[in-house]
Amino acid sequence: MAEPQPQTLPGKPLADAVTRGVRAALAAWAEAEPGFRPHLVSVLASDDEASRVYVHSKARQAGRLGVRFTVRDLGADATQDELHAALQALSADADVHGIVLELPLAPGLDADAALLHIAPRKDVEGLTPANLALIAAGREAEALLPPTPRSVRFLLREALGDDLRGRRVAVIGPGRTVGRPLTFMLNNRGVTVTLCNEHTRALADVLAPQDAVVVAVGHAGLLRPEHVQPQHIVIDAGISVTPEGVVGDALPDLPVRAQTPVPGGVGPLTSALMYQNLVRAVKLQRGESVE
Repeated sequence: MAEPQPQTLPGKPLADAVTRGVRAALAAWAEAEPGFRPHLVSVLASDDEASRVYVHSKARQAGRLGVRFTVRDLGADATQDELHAALQALSADADVHGIVLELPLAPGLDADAALLHIAPRKDVEGLTPANLALIAAGREAEALLPPTPRSVRFLLREALGDDLRGRRVAVIGPGRTVGRPLTFMLNNRGVTVTLCNEHTRALADVLAPQDAVVVAVGHAGLLRPEHVQPQHIVIDAGISVTPEGVVGDALPDLPVRAQTPVPGGVGPLTSALMYQNLVRAVKLQRGESVE
């Protein structure tokens, strides 16, 4: 008897549902305030290829939604002071409703210091200390949540069911944009989280009892067949630009229960959720109630 083929977990169906909600909010504003369009600004301070892939994706989605989208490219030679000044100016600009600082920054620039200069209610990536502190405190309803970790959690719920309490999930990669906030966000849903890093010994043994594995390192082909089990759900939040195209951290077609593709998995949903954050950010800035 042939072994069952692993299930693919695409992000587009979930992204489409989120986008319909964003369109409804934008349409309501357009009817009430003709000419109003939320304005999102992406700030680049590096020559990182993956960051540019993300920026182009955001720009395409903004065009489809009718959101104003601006790229502020400071270049890889930008100084810390120049970066801080740009973020402060955007934070103070009433015409700007959302700010994205594209990470990683160029070598020598301090992301921690830079994020302090983004107004928390314009932080549509949910990475400022204020938003992360709310998440860590279990007060997600008051925060702008990081879209990529939220995308991962959406996909886990799609595969494992809405109630994640008691599930065991390993997160490979304690990075700022995915692994660290995701650990708190899963814990807030009652998940038992095992956080792994580049120094984790006997990775296959650590992963064996897990229900799901999230990999978010940015190292192509990091997760291989010898690391996984048939019951695993693999959520691949990594991205690397290679001569063959964009690839994830997990090799494709692993012998697991289900796996997200790259591209087409976490990415589309992350983009949709970021624009959902932009809608939420506008409401917070206006003092309106949010869900």
